[in-house]
Amino acid sequence: MKNVRKYAVIGTGAIGGFYGAKLQRSGIEVHFLLHRDYEYVKQHGLVIESADGNFTLPQVNAYNDVNKIPACDVVLVTLKTTDNFLLPKLLPNLVKDDGVVLVLQNGLNLEPYVADIVGDHRVMGGLCFICSNKIDNGHIHHLDYGQITLGDYAKNYRACGITERMKAIAEDLEKAEISIQLSSDLLLSRWKKLVWNIPFNGLSVVLRTTTDEIMSNFYTRNLAENLMREVVSIASVNQRYISSEFVEKMLIDTEKMKPYSPSMKLDYEAKRPLEIEAIFGNPLKVAQQGSIKAPRIEMIYQQLQFLDHFSH
Repeated sequence: MKNVRKYAVIGTGAIGGFYGAKLQRSGIEVHFLLHRDYEYVKQHGLVIESADGNFTLPQVNAYNDVNKIPACDVVLVTLKTTDNFLLPKLLPNLVKDDGVVLVLQNGLNLEPYVADIVGDHRVMGGLCFICSNKIDNGHIHHLDYGQITLGDYAKNYRACGITERMKAIAEDLEKAEISIQLSSDLLLSRWKKLVWNIPFNGLSVVLRTTTDEIMSNFYTRNLAENLMREVVSIASVNQRYISSEFVEKMLIDTEKMKPYSPSMKLDYEAKRPLEIEAIFGNPLKVAQQGSIKAPRIEMIYQQLQFLDHFSH
């Protein structure tokens, strides 16, 4: 990829707003697609309250019409997966012919959907290990962490190794002071992220609690660990194998984390649709294909469906 890249952010929320703002602050041209707070951000810019240091961007390239955004080299997809039905209208004219769509969303089997829109060769995935919330119009509060794991995509999630375009995009992100890890196997990285997302997004909603309370109680900590081990079992259906040491590291990292309400809990409290299918439903389909039993994940999936049905 060429040395000077132009970025677009689809979904300027807790994730897209934070990473996009850091990219712009580093001198990279960034274009932000917004919805509810377009007028506010157009006039006042973005405020980032961050554990890494607060900063404000008084002016940003803000749009509420994707057709007004110039074609970009890298398009960050940071929408909620419940809005992915919009992508066939948003992506085709936004990404350059030699550009890439970087999917920074939670869940499984997201890249194949995007590949059907723009082609396998123009898709990359990213897993964000970050505690960040959008607390007001144009105001993002970053509490902790922030690393992105980048992985290139090929049809059927064939492992791609470390590609040159991954290195190029990683260079831009690192210039923006974003910690990057390069993954040779995107599907393995997605399963590893689900090891955290399934227990803590699910339990925070069902139990109406936060990560610190889950980890400080013997019973819920044990439940979180057992949910993690069910995810590990399902991943083996895709021939992706996750060690017990990784599970233990996730538990330790969560114990060290500042008290945090995961994104699904915030969505539930705000009466927004929950990302149930991407995070729970798609992994359970893989479990069914491999005749793997995941009773705890199935129970939380069913509880979330009930809560989601009556919340909005």
